[in-house]
Amino acid sequence: MMSRRGDHPDHHRLDAQSGSVGVAQGRASPETPTISKGGPVKNRLIGLAVATAIAVGVSLTGAVPAQAATPAIQITKIYYNSPGTDTGSNASLNAEWVRLTNTRTYTINLKGWTLRDKSSHIYTFTSNYYLGAGTRTYVHTGKGVNGYPDVQHRYWRSAWYVWNNAGDTASVRNPAGTLIDSCTWGSSGSYTYC
Repeated sequence: MMSRRGDHPDHHRLDAQSGSVGVAQGRASPETPTISKGGPVKNRLIGLAVATAIAVGVSLTGAVPAQAATPAIQITKIYYNSPGTDTGSNASLNAEWVRLTNTRTYTINLKGWTLRDKSSHIYTFTSNYYLGAGTRTYVHTGKGVNGYPDVQHRYWRSAWYVWNNAGDTASVRNPAGTLIDSCTWGSSGSYTYC
């Protein structure tokens, strides 16, 4: 009785349609299709070489540089539950803030970038704001003068709290509206590192 290709153990085969290498059951027979005229041992070696080349090619093309995996502008900390009772005072509102960090080795202009919560409260950097390489800025919920007490501080100018103490999601988007980073928290604590 003649064996079919699928009945040979330890016989590697290349599936032409899917490009995958598989192992079939049984021993090679004279009717077993081969990749080249070298017999089953040489064919196994060729099959293993093809499988290795495919695996290495996939892993090399799938590799992402470490910097590309980190967002250019990253939400690094959120103080969503300001200390004390939520009285709505400007001091209490400004104790609620989001820290954004430039993770790149170059300056990024944040003009047109947005910061928002799940309820679509949106803060927009409306003018040129250059965030230097490795530096950060704090966006406070309440009123204040942008750049005071130093250049790192920006103010939403909201009359009430933006970030929900019981859980929320902050997201930052570039001027094209592309989501760059987000951070979600639950109902415990007062702040989170993202």
